[in-house]
Amino acid sequence: MPFVVLEGLDGAGGQTQTNLLKEHFKKNHIPFLIVTSPDYSHPVGQLFDDYLHSKVDLSTEQVFLLCTIDVLNSIPKIKQGLSEGKIVIADRYITSTLAYRDAANFPLEKGIKLVEMLDFPKPDLIIFLDISPETSMQRKYNEKKSLDLHEKNKNYLKKVKESYRKGISKNILGKWVVVNGEESKEEVHQEILKYIKSIFKDYQ
Repeated sequence: MPFVVLEGLDGAGGQTQTNLLKEHFKKNHIPFLIVTSPDYSHPVGQLFDDYLHSKVDLSTEQVFLLCTIDVLNSIPKIKQGLSEGKIVIADRYITSTLAYRDAANFPLEKGIKLVEMLDFPKPDLIIFLDISPETSMQRKYNEKKSLDLHEKNKNYLKKVKESYRKGISKNILGKWVVVNGEESKEEVHQEILKYIKSIFKDYQ
């Protein structure tokens, strides 16, 4: 069964679009499973949150491994959902770890080798919600009136976007498509559905 990932900079709209897809699937009686990374309810996610808020100092390698473990925690759920005939939507995946860590000088190629060794399930479709670093920062500030280590660093966000572009150009881990995340949430939702329907005919 289909496995779809939503990716993008912080504030790109992954959570919003995941919720809209959830409503769509419920309305159309389509069995689905949603997974989200990072999982801040888990000790691993909590440690990552501490890092983002400068409560703990971690190296780039440590953060890569931490985020990888966070995603690994969701793999049994993903595999079970697919085996049960559900469409699985991931609000971020290991592709986020690759992009964000590449931007922090943990080379994409090295990250890909490690991911391949761990045999992560490959998504059928990876949707990149494309927004500018400026939009990212503004949306996150409007949302919570404060920014974490990643969200407040405009130059870093630029590098992250460049890293995503590298992944998109090589279709790393699966087929990538780009959606303009600057549009209204409903326009973005319809664009996402268009891509899902174009690949998964059973879900029209």
